[in-house]
Amino acid sequence: VRFKRDILRRSAIGAMFTNRSIGASGTGTNQAYGMDAAFAFFTNLQLGGYYARTETTSLDGDNESYQARFDYGGDTYGANAGIVKVGSDFNPEIGFLRRSDFRNFFEDGVGRMESRSQQGRFSIEFENSDQAALQATRNFERLDDPFEIDTDVFIPEGRYTYTGYQASYNFGTQRPVSGNVSYQWGAFFRGSIRTISINRARVVVSDHLSLEPGVSVNLIQLPDGDANQTVFRLRADYAFTPRMFASTLVQYNESRATFSSNLRFRWEFRPGSDLFVVWTDERDTPLRRTGLRNRAFALKVTRLLRF
Repeated sequence: VRFKRDILRRSAIGAMFTNRSIGASGTGTNQAYGMDAAFAFFTNLQLGGYYARTETTSLDGDNESYQARFDYGGDTYGANAGIVKVGSDFNPEIGFLRRSDFRNFFEDGVGRMESRSQQGRFSIEFENSDQAALQATRNFERLDDPFEIDTDVFIPEGRYTYTGYQASYNFGTQRPVSGNVSYQWGAFFRGSIRTISINRARVVVSDHLSLEPGVSVNLIQLPDGDANQTVFRLRADYAFTPRMFASTLVQYNESRATFSSNLRFRWEFRPGSDLFVVWTDERDTPLRRTGLRNRAFALKVTRLLRF
């Protein structure tokens, strides 16, 4: 259940509750509930945040999560700040959680630094909307357990501080062919990394059809061996009408020898009300001959009620 109400001129408050049975026999339960708010003041100032908790059978630890954020985006200068926390037992069964048990800069629940990223960036936007950028990033990572980055290639547990660099060029979306080309180099844990990638590429085939190809080639050198990884992907979007479209995403991961596909159909049958149909499939390629990894079909309907 999701509730949202617009307030003031450009602000909103909301609340949400979810419930799910869990476990092989469905004997466990999971509930998540919380409130959120977003406030927009003047032209460039935005404030927002949320507070949420979960209740899960067999989990009785730190089950809360919250976030507060501030953003000012002026024409010449800007600033942003924020804090976020996810407890070790915060468990939204209906939803997606990228990482658990951390505070800002990714400290764990007892206050030990897990990861930190410090960046410096210089960019230029040209009159034709193309952009060029140079970026330096200094990373800190603490591994409590060895991490297998490739088959039989491990990064041992420990504390790592390393610096990397990236140069990129972004072709504006007004072009028939657009996208971002980047090259990354520098240190990576105990070794080095070089990455060439094409992201957010878009080729306009017709008024209804567009293609978004992409590739990422990672050449990683570590004391225990090399871990070269290449990912190819292609997304196709077809718009039947302004309110009905279908898209497909196919991806091949060379290091894992897996092929995955995602098909999605969306129809906005009334303003603010949608029908979604999603099919996903992941399988090993014939090189491994182990077949299907996972498959899922999802149907979702939303209906907007106005009072």
